[in-house]
Amino acid sequence: MKVIICGAGQVGWQIARHLANEKNDVTVVDNNAELVRRAMDTLDVQGVAGFASYPDILDQAGARDADMIIAATHSDEVNMVTCQVAHSVFAIPRKIARLRAQSYLTAIYSDLYRRDHLPIDVVISPEREVAEAALQRLAAPSAFDTESFMDGKAQLLGIQLDDDCPVVNTPLRQLTDLFSTLRTIVVGVRRDGRLFAPAPGDQLFPGDQVYVFSHVEDVDRTMEIFGKIVKKQERVVIIGGGNVGLAVARELESRVNRIRAKVIEKSRPQAEIAADALERTIVLNGDGMDMALLTEANIDRADAVLLVTDDDKTNMLAAVRAKAAGCPMAICLVNDPTLVPLMGPLGIDAYINPRATTVSSILRHIRHGRVRGVYSIGDAEAEVIEAQVLSTSPIAGRMIRDIEFPEGVLVGAVRKGNKVIRPEAQTRIEEGDVIALFSLSADVPEVERLLQVSIDFF
Repeated sequence: MKVIICGAGQVGWQIARHLANEKNDVTVVDNNAELVRRAMDTLDVQGVAGFASYPDILDQAGARDADMIIAATHSDEVNMVTCQVAHSVFAIPRKIARLRAQSYLTAIYSDLYRRDHLPIDVVISPEREVAEAALQRLAAPSAFDTESFMDGKAQLLGIQLDDDCPVVNTPLRQLTDLFSTLRTIVVGVRRDGRLFAPAPGDQLFPGDQVYVFSHVEDVDRTMEIFGKIVKKQERVVIIGGGNVGLAVARELESRVNRIRAKVIEKSRPQAEIAADALERTIVLNGDGMDMALLTEANIDRADAVLLVTDDDKTNMLAAVRAKAAGCPMAICLVNDPTLVPLMGPLGIDAYINPRATTVSSILRHIRHGRVRGVYSIGDAEAEVIEAQVLSTSPIAGRMIRDIEFPEGVLVGAVRKGNKVIRPEAQTRIEEGDVIALFSLSADVPEVERLLQVSIDFF
């Protein structure tokens, strides 16, 4: 597949990395020649320096025979015009654009993206994706990472194991026997900075970060088994009243079992916008690092603080201050992945990586065929892929124990009809089943071969 990626920033670079690793023909376009050079030096891609919306630049990038264009520059307008040029001049079949401004995303204006207007096939909104990720973190507050699968019936949970975790030093095979009715399986372990798919005889140790796949009804029990207290979230303080914070507060307001939220926003104009948009949420104008303001927001009585300003360091420092003031749980928005190792020493409980969230969302639309969901783990170290099993797939009609999965791949869940089951060695995978697989990045091409996912855009 020939793909043009416009924008060589963090998101564009990650998408290029994924697609290049899978032997696609990838060309990166950016008006910053240094970013293009970095992509060409570190990835197996071609590069063109110039404005992505210019027809001659797209022509140089090979737009005449491209299968797809992904417009992920920093400018919404450049992304929109790029898709228009790609359609009108080069007839590129599939066009994906990242748009941030909420006005472009309002449902009543969705006709804007029809083929005879602005021809964009898929619109990705980082703010909406991040707001959804934040709500998922609040729903499973003791997990540092979480994502839903199987239409919300299964969940991936990232859990940090403490010294008092009841199941440390126990072989995973034994855990399966001990909790035979628990629809949960450990699919990944990060130990000493290395992520791997564990074998049945492997043990878990304090300090491990484990990724577990669980039926949604068993999430609370799973968290308890791994030594995490499940506490209902009733009061949340949101620091940052921009698009993300506002989207989270709006959603919390609309829920039946309403979570009481307070928003702290430094910019007075933005605080006024948030106050006008929210009905029952208190909005405070001021610095989220100000201890007096945190006290006014009753941070010591809050169940969690969610830090979603556009500055990573502000989020992290405000999280430390909120924890020092008595808030038991801090969830941070962090764009720079190199800051993530500081989370543990600073006592920050969970983080949201907008880049990983946006990358996962774009990948979900790229892997078109029968792939229903893709979630990128860590710094593109692994993926969880949810896909429907085709009749032509090599795994159809075979038991899991007879399928030659690579060493870095584990089955997390299987859905047969409306029922999600825990996979076992003797589970037979049938045509039409939906399967969720944890795969280290190096093994993703082999997983796609086993699933025989056809990338079909027509």
